Amino acid sequence: MRNDERVELRARTDDDEAVLYKIAADLDTWEERSPASPAPLTLAAYRRAHPADVDDRSVEFMITVDGGAVGQCTLFHEDPLARHAEVGIALLPEARGQGYGTAALRLSVEFGFTRRNLRRLHLCVLAGNARAIAAYRKAGFIEEGRLRQHVWIRGHYDDEVRMGLLRTEWRS
Repeated sequence: MRNDERVELRARTDDDEAVLYKIAADLDTWEERSPASPAPLTLAAYRRAHPADVDDRSVEFMITVDGGAVGQCTLFHEDPLARHAEVGIALLPEARGQGYGTAALRLSVEFGFTRRNLRRLHLCVLAGNARAIAAYRKAGFIEEGRLRQHVWIRGHYDDEVRMGLLRTEWRS
């Protein structure tokens, strides 16, 4: 799936392990991605926690720019009855702030609504992650709620923002 000439979503391959491990082991963004306490992550521990196969309630894409993997975008916790799923996205540090995440998110939203027949997508983001919130808003997500001082991150508490997008609000 392509958004423009540079950003594409594709299936994960065995060759993507190094990129995915680098993202998972990034201590600078640990709290944005995990509720677990920060700690160094070994490759062996990563492999145990992240098997190559995802369950049937998840759709996992690699984000590529000009053919090279720069991140991952996932639709997960899909509810087949209520027709909704959660969206997650993670990029390599060197790929952040260049619009790749926004482009990949738009592709994931389109896939969720037009291919998976979902009626709602949602996500959680830390209130202090202004760049991510701006990208989510560009893709059409709106703030639906906030859990105040919900997460401990690098020496202080931060709010967790819940954002959502309905298919009826989305424009392909």
